[in-house]
Amino acid sequence: MSSASPSHPPSLDPAPLRVLAVDDELPALEELVHLLRADPRVERVTGAGDPAEALRGLGRMMAAGERLDAVFLDVRMPGLDGLDFTRLLSGFAEPPAVVFVTAHDDCAVTAFELGALDYLLKPVRQRRLAEAVGRVQRAARRERTVPDDELIPVELGGRTRLVSRSAVTHVEAHGDYVRLHTEGGEHLVRIPLAALARRWADAGFVRIHRSTLVAAAHITELCFDGGRAAVRVGETLLPVSRRHTREVRDLLVRGFKGGPETR
Repeated sequence: MSSASPSHPPSLDPAPLRVLAVDDELPALEELVHLLRADPRVERVTGAGDPAEALRGLGRMMAAGERLDAVFLDVRMPGLDGLDFTRLLSGFAEPPAVVFVTAHDDCAVTAFELGALDYLLKPVRQRRLAEAVGRVQRAARRERTVPDDELIPVELGGRTRLVSRSAVTHVEAHGDYVRLHTEGGEHLVRIPLAALARRWADAGFVRIHRSTLVAAAHITELCFDGGRAAVRVGETLLPVSRRHTREVRDLLVRGFKGGPETR
């Protein structure tokens, strides 16, 4: 007879969970990471000492095309607190689930209003944490719907800002980085262009060159000169490689035919 625990039915388990633990107190962070790693349903645990570090970690995971199932975090931390961090997460295309792990019991209502899956009080018992992991696991089974937009964390003057994907007109490759062009400025982000192209393919971004990705919605003109193609984005004329010319032309023709007006 099988001795498998009824709380972990192997036939129903989704993919092992990948989680992020955030706490500004090192002993508390180490204990939380230890408890999470002891749960067989958790495949990987990454620790962060503050929300800013956690945002940078999220940026690196996004660059690598990795998923994050949940964030286990404290509420009161210097700088950006856990509640504000949770509000920022809501802007991501696929926000991870949030579980608060804190010594303060006066923020539970706000936490659940923000969509937190659970609210654990320190000191955390393994059994109570296992219940929270179970909630994360059940949430991970449900198919997520992708919102219309997404926020990208960028570093600016020693601070982390969030740039809306819809504000990006085009992207240029710079080695392992990309430069995001918006009407309000440029931002260098550590994401390979190929990874970003895959991630944003369903959001209307098209590869026009091995080093350039463009938001089709921002293209105002496709022009040819001496057999070479280019697209106009705002005041900028961007060359289209021969390899991508037909794909870009067909995409724009389909877009114009399906648009609300004929030019």
